[in-house]
Amino acid sequence: MKFQKICVIGLGYIGLPTASTFASHGVNVIGVDINPHIIDTLNKGEVHIHEPGLRDAVTKAIASGNFKAATQPEEADAFIIAVPTPFQENKFGEYNGITYKLADMRAVTSAAESILPVLRKGNLVVLESTSPPRTTVDLITPILARSGLEAGRDFHLAYSPERVLPGQILHELIENARVIGGVTAESSEAGKDLYSIFVKGQIIKTDATTAEMVKLMENTYRDVNIAIANEFSRLADKFGVNVWEAISIANLHPRVKILSPGPGVGGHCISVDPWFFVEAAPELTPLIYHSRQVNDSQPHFVAETVKRALGTLSGKRIAALGLAYKPDVDDLRESPANEVVHLLQEKGAQVLAWEPFKPEAKLPGINMADSFESAIRDADALILLVKHTEFIKLDPKEIAQKTKARILIDTVNGWDKESWKTHGFEFLRIGDANSNHR
Repeated sequence: MKFQKICVIGLGYIGLPTASTFASHGVNVIGVDINPHIIDTLNKGEVHIHEPGLRDAVTKAIASGNFKAATQPEEADAFIIAVPTPFQENKFGEYNGITYKLADMRAVTSAAESILPVLRKGNLVVLESTSPPRTTVDLITPILARSGLEAGRDFHLAYSPERVLPGQILHELIENARVIGGVTAESSEAGKDLYSIFVKGQIIKTDATTAEMVKLMENTYRDVNIAIANEFSRLADKFGVNVWEAISIANLHPRVKILSPGPGVGGHCISVDPWFFVEAAPELTPLIYHSRQVNDSQPHFVAETVKRALGTLSGKRIAALGLAYKPDVDDLRESPANEVVHLLQEKGAQVLAWEPFKPEAKLPGINMADSFESAIRDADALILLVKHTEFIKLDPKEIAQKTKARILIDTVNGWDKESWKTHGFEFLRIGDANSNHR
C-alpha cells in the first residue's frame, strides 16, 4: 500500500515526533491538534515540547513543505491517532473492596469521530494511544462504522503502540521494533507498509488486542519490578542496610536484575498503563494492583525520610531539585516528585522547586524558583528528586558557598555521599537509614 499523505491527530510527545519523521521521509503530513496555541507555535517553526533534535526535525519538515499543522483532519491515505489517555478525574472503579483508576478515553473518542467526515475507502486508520485491551475493536471500530464503511472490509484499521524512551524518541522511533495489530491480516499488512517508510527495526504483525496487551505488558512488567525495588528500599531502611549496596551485590547473580528504587513512578506510561489491566479485569490482577499501590505510596516514604532528616517539617525551607518524572526530560506528567512536594507542604514545610528543563512550569500548589541559585540560597535542606545530569555534576564545594543548607536528602542515588560529607553536609539517602554515619 502506498502513502502520499498522512494525517497525525495529536501533536504531543509522540504525535509530533512521528509526524516530523514521516515528513522527513518525503511524505506529505498534516498534523492535527485541538489546541490552537500548539498549531500557531508549530506553523511558526517553533516547538512546544522539549525533546533532543525535535526542533530541528520540525523546522526542516516545515521548510520542506511536507508538514503543516491544523485544527481539523483532512482527507489522507492514513490517519494516526496519538492523543493522550489520562485517568478520569475523581472517578474510580471498585471491586471486592479495592478501588482502581479509570482510563479517560474521551480524547481517543473525539479523535476517531473527527476522522468520520474525511474517511474514505482504502484508507488506513492506526491507533497509537496506549489503551485498555479491546479498545480498537470495541471502541474505535463502532465509531468509524458510523461513516457507513466497515473496518477490515472498506478500510484498514490497526493498533500500533509507541515504544520509545523520552530523550531518545527520534532515534527509537526508527530503530526500535514495531508491533502492528490489525483487525484483519490485511490491516496488519497495511500498517506494516506505513511504518516501513521509516522503521528500521523489526516489524511484527499480530491482531489488535494482542498489540494492545503487548504495550501494557511491557510497562506493567517494569512497574512490578520497580515496586519490589521500592519495597526493598523500605526494608533496608528498617533493617539499617544500604539498599543500593545490597542491590548491586544481588545483581551479580546471573539471573537477577533488580531495578533501582526512587521517589515513586511517573510519566504517562509506567504509572498509568497497569491500571488499564486492573480496570479491564480487577478480579485477575491482584499483583498488578498491589504493585501500583506500592509505587503510588513511595512519595509518602520519601516525605517521612525527609522529616527524619530534619526532625520536623514545620517551617523548614526545602529546595526540591527536579520535578520531571525521569532524568533530562521536561515531561512532568504523573511525576512522583510533584507528589513529594505536596506531601512536604502538607506537613508544614516551605518548598521551593527548581526544574531546569521546564523553568516556566506553573503547577498547582507548587512554588517555582526562578533559578537554581534562588531555590537553594535560603534552604534548610536540599532534596534531590530527579537524576538530571546537571544535578549529578554539582560541585559540593561550590554548593556549600551558595546555600546555608547543610542537610541533603538523595532519593535517586545520584550523589556521592563522601564528597558531600567532606564539605560539611549531612547526607541521607532513601533505603540507607545510616548513610550519614557510615
